[in-house]
Amino acid sequence: METGETTRYRQLAKTWLTPSPNTVIIQPTTFCPMDCGYCYLPNRHRKKDMSASTAEAIVQGMADYWFTGKPVEVVWHGGEPLAVGVDKFEELLQPFEPLRAAGKIVQRVQTGAILITDAWCDLFKRYEIDVGVSIDGPEHTNRNRVDRGGRPTFDRAVKGIEKLKEHGLPFTTLAVVTIEGTTRAVETLDFFAELGCHWVGLNIEAKEAANVNGITPEIDQAQRFWRDAFEWAAEHPEVTIRDVDSLAKFLSYDADLRTVDGRHDLIPTISWDGKVVLLSPELLGVHDARHNDFVVGNVVDTPLSALLADVTTVPYVREFLDGLNACKQSCQFWNYCQGAHAGDRYFEHGSFAATETSHCQVAFQAPALALAELLREG
Repeated sequence: METGETTRYRQLAKTWLTPSPNTVIIQPTTFCPMDCGYCYLPNRHRKKDMSASTAEAIVQGMADYWFTGKPVEVVWHGGEPLAVGVDKFEELLQPFEPLRAAGKIVQRVQTGAILITDAWCDLFKRYEIDVGVSIDGPEHTNRNRVDRGGRPTFDRAVKGIEKLKEHGLPFTTLAVVTIEGTTRAVETLDFFAELGCHWVGLNIEAKEAANVNGITPEIDQAQRFWRDAFEWAAEHPEVTIRDVDSLAKFLSYDADLRTVDGRHDLIPTISWDGKVVLLSPELLGVHDARHNDFVVGNVVDTPLSALLADVTTVPYVREFLDGLNACKQSCQFWNYCQGAHAGDRYFEHGSFAATETSHCQVAFQAPALALAELLREG
């Protein structure tokens, strides 16, 4: 018999969680040849590669009802996906081919770009894989991006990007913005425009997983950064800045739509050996005995759709739902922020039920305050 508590969490889940995943993140390998100073991956020095049978199990566990709307995004990410090699990666792609051919999924790879070759570009074309490159801007802003020998990777990353361009492959970029980087928004965005990038995601550095000493900028530093980014974006409409575009879209909604509760994607993230964590990819590989290392099951033993059938039985999902409930009752930024990212609550406060985080301040509050300041002045 269902208890009152179970009923409450199931109602909260209907309000704030998507009924099926929009994005599935897959870890083809734990290894990364880079050793970035702020990387959150705890096991990136090991090399454990996913097997074709595990990839097959992922596909077999996807439910048909997931594909009734827009295609599900399959993201190959963390460590460095290209470290498995072209032949091995193609082997992992094979089980997904029927879904791709039917338009049920789109695929993306997130890479540091230093391993990109002609062979990789050919594979990206054959399998219609979107490429996201992790790079922080011009050379002096990339000092955290080094290889395992401590050598800068900037020149190799740019060479990889040039290889993409030679093959006519568009790419997006993800950049980590450190405290120093908050003073260089215009310089950084100019670099991405000159690089030929059409979409940029800007991630303010956060304390996450292995990046235990990460330092998040203060909200006033982030506000200055976002103010510069908004002004730059107004002059460069050919480049989409994810965070600027997100706020602009929110403000374009009518007043009633802006008050509707948004739904969070469960973002099932699947490790090289089939383990599944939810809500935040940054939880993968993190040890926490209280939450069973955030693992809700393994796709080798249980279909992925079955693992997601009733996530309200998962304690940390319940904590997150309680946190969203508390945020809605207490935060003036709720309508836009919608509770932000689950992982940051845990890494900053040790609980998913926590409310305001530094990440909330710099990634949601600061952009809103920066834009409000510009509008007042205009």
